[in-house]
Amino acid sequence: MKTIGMLGGMSWESTASYYKALNQGIKKSLGGLHSAKICLYSVDFADIEKLQQQGLWSEAADILSNAAKSVEAGGADFLLICTNTMHKVASEIEAAINIPLLHIADATAQQLINDNVKRVGLLGTKFTMEQDFYKGRLSQHFGIDVIVPNTGQQQAVHDVIYSELCLGKINPNSREAYLNIIADLQAKGAEAVILGCTEIALLVDQTHTETRLYDTTEIHASQAINMALSNS
Repeated sequence: MKTIGMLGGMSWESTASYYKALNQGIKKSLGGLHSAKICLYSVDFADIEKLQQQGLWSEAADILSNAAKSVEAGGADFLLICTNTMHKVASEIEAAINIPLLHIADATAQQLINDNVKRVGLLGTKFTMEQDFYKGRLSQHFGIDVIVPNTGQQQAVHDVIYSELCLGKINPNSREAYLNIIADLQAKGAEAVILGCTEIALLVDQTHTETRLYDTTEIHASQAINMALSNS
């Protein structure tokens, strides 16, 4: 079994979901007392969030690149960045290490392709919904058409992530707001909706809607399990 490198803490709430999913997946695959081999570096999210808000992405990339080097030095065979938003600096992190990076958008796109989904809605932080590093990768590399909420809806989704979900707060009113936005994306032609922030699945899951949801944390972890158990 390969050692899975985790670059987490953004937020620790969703990193805990990753840790649980990875260990449950390995146990399901191998049985018995098996668990995942993991090397985890968890950053202080307050430092990263401050740089996000100031648009200081290069400084954030430096912090995460140094953390990734520590994960590699700790024996990881490949790396997961356990957040969608900070894949904005994935190329800088990838350049700093000598182990493969399993990109969350690539893992998600592969699942969409497998399910023959060609047009998808995207929820995430405002950075992920507004900027091109994520949705552009889906469209340019994989030919998937991406629909995002309108400006007001984007702000509402973003605010819930930072003021509630990253603090472990689950608000039924916020869930209802998210479900309304999901329904709106479907009405605009989305065949499914990507939960493109690792915290969103703490609030909304498939039991809440008939719209097909793609939980990026679950998908990313599943791909990592396959990679950890592969012979190549």
